[in-house]
Amino acid sequence: MDAWLSDLSQGAPLLVALAVAFLLGLRHATDPDHLVAVTSLVVADDGGVRGATRLGAWWGAGHAGTLLAVGLPLIALKGELPGWLERGAETAVGVVILLLAARVIVRWLRPAHTHRIRTRSQALGIGMLHGLAGTGAVVVLLIAALPGRLEAAAALAVFAPMSMVSMAACTSAFAWALTRPAIVPVYRVVLMPAMGAFGLLFGLWYAGIT
Repeated sequence: MDAWLSDLSQGAPLLVALAVAFLLGLRHATDPDHLVAVTSLVVADDGGVRGATRLGAWWGAGHAGTLLAVGLPLIALKGELPGWLERGAETAVGVVILLLAARVIVRWLRPAHTHRIRTRSQALGIGMLHGLAGTGAVVVLLIAALPGRLEAAAALAVFAPMSMVSMAACTSAFAWALTRPAIVPVYRVVLMPAMGAFGLLFGLWYAGIT
């Protein structure tokens, strides 16, 4: 979908390119590593919809802030992130996903002895790390699709906040689904261990450990 949408912006008027950036930002939360991270945040926190929305917003704020702080200078210089930095950030994301999944397992095994562990600063920091890992690919996509630096910077300025909106919406929707009467009976018995186990496997794969 990203490739198809970015093709639409190539040679298109600026307003069309910005509309495409808007759609790409709204879709960004559905990347697999983002989904695993934010769902693990919600499950480990075990809060309501409002709390999940706040966590998603702070996670998205960190992600969007890093995209802008790193991406705009890269666009201005038409540069790229050093390969070692991008690979290191991706490995760190995998490790963080492992830790989040492990927290889900711990909360499932010891519900009576586990307290809420997610804070705004933690969600912000995780989002910043994800933003660093993904900035290179986003910038390359924008530079390839848009000929001018100003157009690419404007597209990034639209993309970044929309990614924040999409991540808040993703956590909110997930928390809402978990609190449905039909889901509650199987939430702790089935969903928590299943999601924790999947997060562990995904984190191992994403970090390159397996």
